[in-house]
Amino acid sequence: MTFLTKQFLATCFLIPLLFFGKSAFAIGVKPNNQDSLTTKSPKQLIEYIQHSTLEESKIYEIALNKISDSDLILAQQHYSIALFFYKKEEYERSVYYLNKTAKLAKKIEDDTFLSKCYIKLGNAYLKDWKNQKSLDSYDLALKILQKNKNIKYELAVNSGMAMILRRMQQLDKALEVCKNALLLIENSSYKNSIDHVNFITIISETYLDQKKYDSVLHYADIGIAMSKPLDYSIGHIDLLTKKGIVAFNRNKLPQALHHLYLAEDILINKKITQKNSILNLYYFLASCFYEQKEYNKAISYLKNTESLLEEKDSRNIRFIDINKLFAKCYKVIDKKQESIYLEKVVALQAQLQDATNKTVTKLHKQDTQKLENTLKARYKEYVFFILLFVCAFLMFILFKYFRKQKNNKVHFDTLIQKINALESKEKNHTKIQTVVINDEKVNDVLNGLHKLETQEFFLNTDCDLRSMSKKVKTNTTYLSKIIKTHKAESFNDYINDLRIEYALKRLKNDKKFRSFSVKSIALEIGYKTDNSFTKHFKSKTGINPSYYIKKINSNKIDN
Repeated sequence: MTFLTKQFLATCFLIPLLFFGKSAFAIGVKPNNQDSLTTKSPKQLIEYIQHSTLEESKIYEIALNKISDSDLILAQQHYSIALFFYKKEEYERSVYYLNKTAKLAKKIEDDTFLSKCYIKLGNAYLKDWKNQKSLDSYDLALKILQKNKNIKYELAVNSGMAMILRRMQQLDKALEVCKNALLLIENSSYKNSIDHVNFITIISETYLDQKKYDSVLHYADIGIAMSKPLDYSIGHIDLLTKKGIVAFNRNKLPQALHHLYLAEDILINKKITQKNSILNLYYFLASCFYEQKEYNKAISYLKNTESLLEEKDSRNIRFIDINKLFAKCYKVIDKKQESIYLEKVVALQAQLQDATNKTVTKLHKQDTQKLENTLKARYKEYVFFILLFVCAFLMFILFKYFRKQKNNKVHFDTLIQKINALESKEKNHTKIQTVVINDEKVNDVLNGLHKLETQEFFLNTDCDLRSMSKKVKTNTTYLSKIIKTHKAESFNDYINDLRIEYALKRLKNDKKFRSFSVKSIALEIGYKTDNSFTKHFKSKTGINPSYYIKKINSNKIDN
C-alpha cells in the first residue's frame, strides 16, 4: 500500500470522526432502549433530548418522567429544555415543551410559574409569526396576573402584545397597551429602568408607523435621556435611529445623518451585535446616501447587513427593503448586479407571501376547527339554557296562574257571602226606609236618590250627573256635594258601585242573563263598552266578570 493510499484512507476515517466527534464526546453515545436509561441522570437525559429529533426524544422524555422526584422539578426540567430550543430559534420544539410545562404548572397549581410559561409561549409564537396564538397565550397570562399581581410579568405581556398589535397594524391599540404599561411603571421600581426605555421605544415606533413625527421625537428624547445614565446602548441606538428616520422622512438629510452617525458611533464603540438595531441603522444610512446619489457609499453600508441576514429573516420586511435598495443603487452603476438583486427581491416577496399563506392557511384550519368545536359547545350550552329558561318561565306562569286562581276563588267566595248577606237584609226590610236628616233640602235629595236607585235609573246609558240632578230637582254642584258627604264617594264611583252591585246579584240569580256576552251585559247595565264594564267590575271585586260567571255556572247557583 502506497503512502498516498494510506493518507487517503486515514483522511476518510478522520473526516466523519471530526464531523461527529464534537456531539459524540459532548453527550456520549445515546442509548436507545428503556433499560439502559434507568441509570442515566436527569441532566444526561435532558442533553439527549436537546440533541435528538422530536420523535427520537420521546423515549428520553418517558425516562425523565419516571425518575423525576416531583411534578415541580419535572416542570422546571421541561422549561429548561424549552428555553434551550427557544435560544436556538427552534420555536416549534420550544412551544412543544412549554405546553408540557404549562400542563404540569396547572397540575401543581403554581400560578406564578404558569403565567411565566404562558408569557414565554407568547414570545415563541411571536418569534414564529403566529400572531393569534401569541395573543391567546398572552391573554391566558393576563387572566392569571389579574388575580396575582406581578409587574414584571405584566410588563412582559404588554410588550409582546404591543409588538403583535403593531405587526397587525392595530396601532391605536398598541399605543393604548404601551401607555397603560407606562402608567404601571410610573409607580413601580421599574421607573427609569431598561424596561421603561423599551416601552418608550415601542411607543416611538408606533408613532413612526402613524407618521406622527412630533410624538416620535418627544418620546425619543425622553428615552435617550433615560438610557444614557443606564448605559443602555441598544435603546440609545434605536431611539437615535428613529430621530434620524424622522429627519429622513422630512427630507432633512444632514440632520438625519447627524443622528444616524451618533448611533453608529455607539454601535462601533460598544461593539453592539443586536441584529435589528444594525439592520435599521445601516439601511437608513444607506438610504440617506442613495438620496444624495452617493451610490457606492450606500452599497458599502448595505453590505454591512448581508452577513447578518439569514434565510429565516425572509419574513422580516426590512430584509426585502435592503435588497430593493441594493437594486436601486446598482441600477445606476451596474445593471447586472441590479438584475441579481431584483431577482432576490422577487424571490423574497414570493417566499414571504408563501410563508404568510401557509401560516394563514394553517391558522385558518386550526381556527375553523376550533370555531366548530366552540360553536358546538356553545350550541349545547344555548339549548340547555334556553330549555332551562323555558322551564323556569313555564313554572313561573303556572305559579302565577294557580296563585291567580286561588286569589280569584277567595274574591269570589267573599263576594258570594256579601251578596247573600245583602239579599238577606233586603228580604228582611221590604219597606223603603225614608232617610231623615235635619236639613230638609238634603233630606229631599237623598230620598230622591233612593227612589232612583229603586227604579234602577243608574242602568240607563245616559245616566249622568246632569240628568240625575234634574230628577232630584237640584243642581249638579249641590248633588255632587251631597253624594260626596253622605255616600262618601264621587258621583262616578257611586254610579259604578250601583251598576256592579246590580250585575253581581243579577248574574248570581239570572241564568239567562249569565248566557249573555260580556259586551251585552255591559250595555244592559248602562256601560257603553265592555272594556269599561270589565275595568270597573275587576276594580270593585278583584276578579273578571267572565270568571265570576264561570264560577256561578260551575256551582249551579241558579234561580
